[in-house]
Amino acid sequence: MNNGKKHVLAVISGPSGVGKGTVIKIMFALRPDLKESVSCTTRAPREGEREGIEYFFVTKEKFENMIQGGQLLEYSQHFSNYYGTPRAFVEKSLETSDVILEIEVDGALQVKRAHPSAVLIMLLPPSMEELAARLCGRGTESGEKIAQRMQRAEYELSKKDMYDYCVVNDDAEVAARKILEIIEEQKEALK
Repeated sequence: MNNGKKHVLAVISGPSGVGKGTVIKIMFALRPDLKESVSCTTRAPREGEREGIEYFFVTKEKFENMIQGGQLLEYSQHFSNYYGTPRAFVEKSLETSDVILEIEVDGALQVKRAHPSAVLIMLLPPSMEELAARLCGRGTESGEKIAQRMQRAEYELSKKDMYDYCVVNDDAEVAARKILEIIEEQKEALK
């Protein structure tokens, strides 16, 4: 660690529509020294995506070698593509800064097993009704897709007791500041 200073790996999860992206954007505006974890994927880059910024793009063979070599904190497969968090990238980033990893619950629990000092933070909606309203308000998904996301949200929220902290997002800036306070408290505990 840098100058004896310890840094925190904060893993943020929450159901689709809870506002994770907005809260994390505010956190980075308030603390530009934070580092966001970059995942690996076997899928092809989409237009505008840059290597090492949105993802590290790797072959399926390389990803499977990373799994075998214990080089991932967590991974999952969606359709025919793998996604995962590279251990070396996170550990190198933790030498100089606090690291934010936005990931779904199953991956977060894998990270906690691989990196026990990780702090798991679940971002909660004020209510399920509010979550449904936010998903509907996007205007980007069918009623069937929203119903699937709500069902997934129930599953994700059922895991909240496995998290170190839960933060309700009824105001994105307040939620962002609360998560930053948690990170600072954790840093103090590491001293």
